[in-house]
Amino acid sequence: MSRRYFGTDGIRGRTNQWPMTAELAMKVGMAAGKHFQRGSHRHRVVIGKDTRLSGYMVENALVAGFTAVGMDVVQFGPIPTPAVALLAHSMRADLGVMISASHNPYADNGIKLFGPDGYKLSDEDELKIEAMLEQDIPLAAPSEIGRARRVEDARGRYIHAVKSSFPADLRLDGLKIVVDCANGAAYQVAPSAFWELGAEVIAIGVTPNGININDGCGSTSPLLCQETVVSSGADIGIALDGDADRLIVVDEKGQIVDGDQIMALIATNFARDGSLRGGGLVATVMSNLGLERHLAGHGISLERTKVGDRYVLERMREGGFNVGGEQSGHMILSDYATTGDGTVAALQVLAALVRSGKPASEVLHRFDPVPQLLKNVRFSGGKPLEHEEVKRVIAQAEGELNGCGRLVIRPSGTEPVIRVMAEGDREDQVKDVVERICDAVARVAA
Repeated sequence: MSRRYFGTDGIRGRTNQWPMTAELAMKVGMAAGKHFQRGSHRHRVVIGKDTRLSGYMVENALVAGFTAVGMDVVQFGPIPTPAVALLAHSMRADLGVMISASHNPYADNGIKLFGPDGYKLSDEDELKIEAMLEQDIPLAAPSEIGRARRVEDARGRYIHAVKSSFPADLRLDGLKIVVDCANGAAYQVAPSAFWELGAEVIAIGVTPNGININDGCGSTSPLLCQETVVSSGADIGIALDGDADRLIVVDEKGQIVDGDQIMALIATNFARDGSLRGGGLVATVMSNLGLERHLAGHGISLERTKVGDRYVLERMREGGFNVGGEQSGHMILSDYATTGDGTVAALQVLAALVRSGKPASEVLHRFDPVPQLLKNVRFSGGKPLEHEEVKRVIAQAEGELNGCGRLVIRPSGTEPVIRVMAEGDREDQVKDVVERICDAVARVAA
């Protein structure tokens, strides 16, 4: 059965346009609520959201849907995605919901669902919910309609949980940290967590107004964090995205440290301490070849998946890995969280910084990335990658890069675009093969 509503990270789109309408949100609440009514106990769903203006609309529609089928609702207000996953499990909820479009602009929104174990739903569960969206869903009897209430201490519970991931023998005293919360879900919790551990915190991106989430700030726009680190003389910068499941770090010189470098740091430290499980880490096909070579030098394997933290987590669970992530900054540390958590990952980085006593620029830059280039080619229809001419050019490029580079070519899952990425030891060769493949795709797609 093909998917109509759910993508790789829940349901997402521009608000007040299909599928992100109040009407569909209410139907999702009804369908997901009915699907997770298992057993005779009183059923409960927890709901969190980021700071988008449309969050009010989507939240109220979901509450209507859930209560209509007899589920009680606990509302958290603005809180990170990993907090919803954590609290769904700790509060013995049957379901967790996060209303967010992550790093997208404010006009978009999304619905992410978590099961009672705190993990994102399986394909099987999502397909069953999708099927119910096309049906009439039985409503609860008047006496069985659900109740809704707000929990005001959800943020405090999450702060306590993330602080417990930080080594008990360490403090952040003496560190000046810039924390950029992207005017998003972590605008209260992240600065508080770092401050409570002793850091001097310079908080930016903490004045959400409903439409400024991810706008010129956060992990996808780190320039503000870079400038603030340098101008304030901070030791390090922490940049989160709108729902705080993504992390980008800035060293004291204002240089960006991406997810590959962060994974290298955490994995090698875990391996040194004997706490790395699975024999390596899990990343996607987009992680730099330099990361793979660096890990191999430490006897650590790198397993690659399709793009998307969903696929990273699936492989981690299958193989018993406890470290995984994406170059873009999704960090999954399964010892502490069931989904990506930028704040937890940041605390692991800060622990390494404290233990070393060295500047961030020395601690965080673990390897030199090999030259990497990504270009997108838009097409109007058809399947350009199945064209014989495109196949021929790709095969030729793969032969040229054999042993000294990699080629990753894939269609976008959200728009009519072919993504062409190459990396290798020679920058001129990388640029040449990408341009040749892009030209071939453009010719057949014209």
